[in-house]
Amino acid sequence: MDNIYLDHNATTPVAPEVLELVTSVLRNQMGNPSSVHSVGRSARVLVDEAREQVASLIGASPSEIVFTSGGTEANNFALLGAALGLGKTGGHIVTSLVEHPSILNPCRQLENLGFKIDRLKVDNLGRVEDLEGYLSDSTLLVSLQHANSETGVLQDIERAGEIARKRGILFHTDAVQSVGKIPLQVQDLPVDMLSVSAHKLNGPKGVGALYLRKGTPDLFSPVCGGGQEKKRRGGTENVAGIAGFGKACELARLSMQNASNLSSLRDHFFHLVSSMIPGVEVFGDLENRLTNTLNLGFEGVEGDTLLIALDMAGIAVSTGSACSSGSGLPSPVLTAMGIPADKINSSIRFSLGWSNTKAELERAAVILAQTVSLNRAGTYAGKTIKT
Repeated sequence: MDNIYLDHNATTPVAPEVLELVTSVLRNQMGNPSSVHSVGRSARVLVDEAREQVASLIGASPSEIVFTSGGTEANNFALLGAALGLGKTGGHIVTSLVEHPSILNPCRQLENLGFKIDRLKVDNLGRVEDLEGYLSDSTLLVSLQHANSETGVLQDIERAGEIARKRGILFHTDAVQSVGKIPLQVQDLPVDMLSVSAHKLNGPKGVGALYLRKGTPDLFSPVCGGGQEKKRRGGTENVAGIAGFGKACELARLSMQNASNLSSLRDHFFHLVSSMIPGVEVFGDLENRLTNTLNLGFEGVEGDTLLIALDMAGIAVSTGSACSSGSGLPSPVLTAMGIPADKINSSIRFSLGWSNTKAELERAAVILAQTVSLNRAGTYAGKTIKT
């Protein structure tokens, strides 16, 4: 039988229409978008069209979109760009303990350069607490994710952005996990910068964007080169990737019209799993979360062991963020939520996509129940019984 892919928060399959366009551009379009001859101008048309498609998905103006090599670069651009562009030799930045490594690691670098970084705690549902109490006259930037990749929990970025705006502080949100899954319109939000990644919404890997609201102060550019992207990000544009990114955004606008279907599938899967398997616990806010994400703990089962067993059965899942896998450490996100280590070690993330079907999820639930049961039966006094 076909494999079942339930790890869409790590990456998504490239949509057929996107693959067709990327392949066509690679085969037929050799121009550099900065060249003034006709071949270059035709490449520029593709980049401009994609910029309009990305902008349209999030309700921005095309001039506010800066193409990057992905979500990581967009996050680095926002953090390092704001700090080094505005603070120059120091200042204060506020983020949270549950951010993606592409936020937390630049913050560590900035600390080494003399910047003060405050990392907000979260409650047991994964929601950020007490932003306002950490702001000061030296605060340059607040950066809070929109959706958490491990739990799917949505932060109240509208409230956070309003708090920052009242103090004249720039506000950035890492929306890599939410854009293309749930509606998000920047003109309705107090957001100055927003990060997007193509491969999280059925586009190609290696391309993303940073939304920069018109009027945002000039940022330091971590990628210096020519005058591309209105001198905001050097380097010849990845024309094929950008074109595919634009197409993926166009398709995402249509897919989100059926967002309720995805949440129904997620809830159906959870109902099946919780009814078939005793000792299942869900981590994170059940009300304010992505339509596609479930982070579940299975009492008495090691998450890594369960992941491998499911993989052998043809089901792809994750024990957390793909960018943190292999670290050997408990999930920083679940740890920040105050979840005990034994429960963290039993956790599995299931993240659905537009291509998943009800029949797939029902089959996955049965296999999951059988796998958990076998793992529990094969463990005694902490030792695995070989059969």
